[in-house]
Amino acid sequence: MDPNNPGPEEYGRDGDAHAPRQRPPRESLASDFGQPAPVLARTAQLVSGDFLLTVNPVDGSEIEPCPPAERPARPVKLTEAERAETDQAARPPVPPGPSRPELPLTARQDEREKLLRLLARGRSVRLSGPAGSGRTRLLDAVAEDCADLAPDGVVRLDGHRRSADDLLYDLFHAVYSAPLHRPGRDELAECLREVGAVVVVDDLGFGGAALDELLDATPECAFLLGATPDVPAPSADSAVEEVVLDGLDRAAGLDLLARAVGRDLTEDESNWAGDLWFESEGLPLRFVQAGALLRQRDRLRAGTSAVDEFGVFEDVWPGDPADEAPADAAEGDEIPLPSLGEAAAPAPLLAARLSASARATLRFAVALGGELPHQAHLPALVGDTHADAALGELAACGLVAPAGSRYRLAAGVPAQLEAAGYADGAQAQARTAAQHYAWWAGHSSVTPERVCAEADAVLAALAVVAPLASAAGEGEEDVAVQLARTAAPAFAAGLHWSAWERTLRAGAEAARLAGDVAEEAYFHHELGIHALCVGELDRARAELEASVGLRGAVADKRGTIAGRRALALVSDRSGIPAALAPTAGDEVPEARHEESASPPRGVPMAFPELRPPTDTGLVVHHTTPVPVVAPEAAPKAGVGLKGLARRNLVAAGAGALLVAVLGTVVTLGATSENDPGTPSENVGVNPSASQGADDGSLGADRRTEKGGDTGDATSRPADPGPDGTLGTSDDPTPTATESGEASADPSDTEPTDDSTTTPATPSPSSSSPANPSTTKPSAPTDKPTDPTEEEPTDEPTDEPTTPTTNPTEDYTPPPETSASASGPASSTPTRTEPGASGSASVPQSSEAGTPSSSGTAMI
Repeated sequence: MDPNNPGPEEYGRDGDAHAPRQRPPRESLASDFGQPAPVLARTAQLVSGDFLLTVNPVDGSEIEPCPPAERPARPVKLTEAERAETDQAARPPVPPGPSRPELPLTARQDEREKLLRLLARGRSVRLSGPAGSGRTRLLDAVAEDCADLAPDGVVRLDGHRRSADDLLYDLFHAVYSAPLHRPGRDELAECLREVGAVVVVDDLGFGGAALDELLDATPECAFLLGATPDVPAPSADSAVEEVVLDGLDRAAGLDLLARAVGRDLTEDESNWAGDLWFESEGLPLRFVQAGALLRQRDRLRAGTSAVDEFGVFEDVWPGDPADEAPADAAEGDEIPLPSLGEAAAPAPLLAARLSASARATLRFAVALGGELPHQAHLPALVGDTHADAALGELAACGLVAPAGSRYRLAAGVPAQLEAAGYADGAQAQARTAAQHYAWWAGHSSVTPERVCAEADAVLAALAVVAPLASAAGEGEEDVAVQLARTAAPAFAAGLHWSAWERTLRAGAEAARLAGDVAEEAYFHHELGIHALCVGELDRARAELEASVGLRGAVADKRGTIAGRRALALVSDRSGIPAALAPTAGDEVPEARHEESASPPRGVPMAFPELRPPTDTGLVVHHTTPVPVVAPEAAPKAGVGLKGLARRNLVAAGAGALLVAVLGTVVTLGATSENDPGTPSENVGVNPSASQGADDGSLGADRRTEKGGDTGDATSRPADPGPDGTLGTSDDPTPTATESGEASADPSDTEPTDDSTTTPATPSPSSSSPANPSTTKPSAPTDKPTDPTEEEPTDEPTDEPTTPTTNPTEDYTPPPETSASASGPASSTPTRTEPGASGSASVPQSSEAGTPSSSGTAMI
């Protein structure tokens, strides 16, 4: 059957089905060949003491009190199989390539038995010896002897650049199963009291009080500590036994050299080894490296015929004239032994006879301060797919030594390689390693545990490139900032918190040098979170305030909100309200709108936020509001309990002042209602006339027989004229005082605006002259009247108006006794518009004979 033309029996039924439609060809610019979708940032949620920590590599980690539902159960101990896996992970990997037989432990049987006896009694022992004395090899041998000595077995820890707290947490995770859980100090101490194991710690870097803290926290453990003589000794009260490891004697040195070469030594080689023993003071490392020199000499003596036949040494000399083999090597002549100086510092000579990949690996190790990258990273760093085999070459020559779960350059090798020129271009090598680790640590397939295993090499690369950080171009990021940005979240999620802190500090310095404010704010935020988790509240507040200030400068609203939430938690733990601890960055008003989205379970506040008094429903006029000081405007000097007391005092004083003002207003209102003579309560917009006591006319003039409107008493002339009859055409024109005189009742005290006043309906008390020709236009006033010049009073005027019993008699009103709001009337009479209501009201009186009406002006 043709695979390109399938028949009906393959895809159809009963032979009558048609073949499926051929799939259309792919286009070169199809969408599925475009850029892949961006990978989401990896977040991790773990429990640290009483906190629930969410490691967010984008905006910064978020922290909140751990709710009871999220709190993990009590940790349980690992099983025997799980302990075996943990112990295997703590050992260095086996180098690739052909394995060489392991050298036996020579002339160390006495020390081995002594250490075993002390540990069997439950005593802790400190094994001190110089670098290269075989201390690590002896610790491994004793650990194998103590496998069944303690109920929890043997726990191997690496003390290189580790503190006492780091070792306590490493011991906890080596014995207990607690993924993503970092217990608090109390819980940690409770769990470690139940651990009974032989703890082997190599490369211990502290002593004294720190070592006492480590021993006191684990009373059921016996420690086997390896340290160099320059490390501080244990305290006198620690009861730690001291065992000193010396060099080998001459016979043991020659025996070790013969085992390293794999054959018996010649007489010349034995004499040469005797001189080496005297110079190196019997350090085993020197004999291991001397054995590698003799093996290389034997290969050189084999000649080029063996190389042509087997082809296994073709890359020994890659073309460097200084590294070429002697010209007579092909003839099988004798190769001289290395000089004593070369045997005392054999690293350059050994490296010169290695492969190109091995030498490139040494350059990276020198650039990283002696830290050797894992063998899986060597092909990418070196550029050779078989570069991982370089680790086997270096280990066989004694140039590298195991250190915990990794390898480092052996003692004295870094200085020897630097003198040989391997440190040239170290910054470029370190930058290459930093770029590789930045890509690798941020890859989605790399777990935090793998990043933590490579922590020493990552930190070494970061330590070299961080001080060299500079402002990058547009759209670029400094390699040191990028490495710290990707490695720090992995260290946090992997619970390697000492590496997390060191990465954050190096990243903050690199971001400052590069001028990257946003990244610098991120590192300060993470440092504050780390300090909060370890209980350093003062440092946490300082780091978080710096972060909020920097994020406010770049308008990072999400990061600002995360920082403020963490500050609220710091205030809750320290007892100082966050409102009284103003931080920089409060000038970002846009972030306020997003603060309503609280954390999943909220952040408790130590004290409620102070607010002004609520509205009481009373309207107070003409009162000066008391200014309320916003929390952001509070001075920094008020932070603390003193600031809290001062703010409470200000709030109490403002409340007392407000209560006093409200009480005064209520009192004045109550007393004014009980006073029947209050002028403002007796006059309305259209005041009504009161009924007289004698005539029941409600104070209005009776309609005359001839009809017509009644006029106002203040607008009727008092002089009847020559004919003696009021209302005739010969009556004199009213004077300005008479026409402008208003009622003594100060009801119309509010000033009116002619442009906004609406004409009112004429009232019976208004003056309406029948002859418009007798009304003169009023002169404009010089200035607007002030309604507060004359206050209304209930006291009678100095010259009360005498009741007029005879309307024919002359009546002269008292001069300037007007109580109107406009003050004394001007000398010019005011023109009254037809149909407009007068502004003066008729004085009301209950006495008989009081003039309550006036005659009507007749034409």
